[in-house]
Amino acid sequence: MKVARVLNFVMAGALVLGLALVGLHSGQVSASSHREAPMISMDPAADNADLYAFVSPDKPDTVTIIATFYPFEEPVGGPNYFRFGDDVLYELHIDNVGDAQAHITYQFKFNTQVGNGNTFLYNTGPIESIDSANWNVKQFYSVTRINNGQSTVLGQNLKTPPSNVGAKSTPNYESLSDQAIQTLSDGSKVFAGQSDDPFFVDLNVFDLLSIRKLPGNAGGGVDGLKGYNVQTIALQVPITELTANGAKPSGPGDANAVIGVYSTASRQATRVLQTGGAAPQYSGNWVQVSRLGAPLVNEVVVPLAAKDLWNSSKPADDAQFLGGVTDPELAHLFKAIYNIQVPTGTRDDLVAIFLTGIKGATQPPNVKPAEELRLNLGVPPTAPDKVSNLGVVGGDLGGYPDGRRLADDVTDISLKAVAGAAYPLFHPDFKPDPLAAQLGDGVDANDAPFRSSFPYVAVAWSGTQSVPHGTQVAGGTGGGQAGGGGTPGMPRTGGTDSGHLADVYTLALSILAGLGGLTLVGGYAVRRRAAGQALRK
Repeated sequence: MKVARVLNFVMAGALVLGLALVGLHSGQVSASSHREAPMISMDPAADNADLYAFVSPDKPDTVTIIATFYPFEEPVGGPNYFRFGDDVLYELHIDNVGDAQAHITYQFKFNTQVGNGNTFLYNTGPIESIDSANWNVKQFYSVTRINNGQSTVLGQNLKTPPSNVGAKSTPNYESLSDQAIQTLSDGSKVFAGQSDDPFFVDLNVFDLLSIRKLPGNAGGGVDGLKGYNVQTIALQVPITELTANGAKPSGPGDANAVIGVYSTASRQATRVLQTGGAAPQYSGNWVQVSRLGAPLVNEVVVPLAAKDLWNSSKPADDAQFLGGVTDPELAHLFKAIYNIQVPTGTRDDLVAIFLTGIKGATQPPNVKPAEELRLNLGVPPTAPDKVSNLGVVGGDLGGYPDGRRLADDVTDISLKAVAGAAYPLFHPDFKPDPLAAQLGDGVDANDAPFRSSFPYVAVAWSGTQSVPHGTQVAGGTGGGQAGGGGTPGMPRTGGTDSGHLADVYTLALSILAGLGGLTLVGGYAVRRRAAGQALRK
């Protein structure tokens, strides 16, 4: 019976992934790229959480790139609130040729200055501007652009906003955040500071692939990352500054239209701890410890033993990971045991999505396969009334996997794609399982509205109105942001929820990469019994 067979499949896949997760995760689960590898899970300040790249909807002559770091920031995380690492080199890389090399790199370096070392207070009074003397722990940064080996400093002593401490300390936080939007010497805009975590997902998927409202396309999910903040770097650059020929593409078919984007974080090779409370000393070359391009790749494609290797590798070396894309291990297992009708043979659809870009859309000429977030600069922003959070899968050519907008539901998109929903684009004769198009986690939007202009991310949640995750406050109401509703620590359900399913979908995608046409129907008890019968055979 098909339902029982699929339920067997779901539980078996969940058990396999569960075993892998035991070795990968301890404590907090991870999201799009949150805590996705053993080593980086111990180094949150250098942990790439998510990467976004899109043609700016309100300024279509520019591109906006957003990278988030330091996942799972509780807004009430005092007295030492969150900030970027002064000892971390943060970089945004652009491959505008398609050869898997970074031809343009933007470097961000931070430094923290303490005003009064004789108090434990982060601030000694209300912070009403980013220049306030009441703010005791300020952070500044520089931006350097490297263009084919030539370095240019675009800004120094740039200001970050404070963390959103609470109603008394940061009474008008949105204004503080806006004050940190600055213009670089080349006319680009930049923002670096705390924001709401824009990724959304139901992390309950890690509970043996549980879907709260089956099969996942009708809401009912809980945003597991609702109410968390991240450290965000946002950069808005003229398109002409990013193309190989310095011109705006004439259209989507222009040979210079497609760029590849990825972000990294690096630390110096040597750290020497000091006695007497002195700060550590750092020396040596910068060593890459975290990397992110397209969402979910490290979690989905890369096996546990190679996840740290992935974070230290370069796109030019991605051939070593190719087998995980072209011949998913779980697909063979699930097909042999349950006869699920998933695509067979080499998964050229997944190769296009994750490594080369899609021909005629996001694939540059003479491309070298490499994991980058590919964006076609010749595709104009989608009209507001035509936007689909399912991107290309939803008929919206301006969304993922053509770049990635903040509102793109990459979890649902990826689940549908690996299940075979996009396979007919490459093999018209293939008939995907109808249920492939119904997969999802039931969380379809972020927990807070995105801003309509740069830096676009939602304002960071406030410590005062935040409810620590996993607790309840009697009669607690109110959002952590201006105009926000609900309590950050108590996720809502339905289509307005959002969550960080980075690692969740990393692993969920991994399961679904071999899973194909997945139909999540029936009760948990039925699934468990069906799986047990299959495993005994």
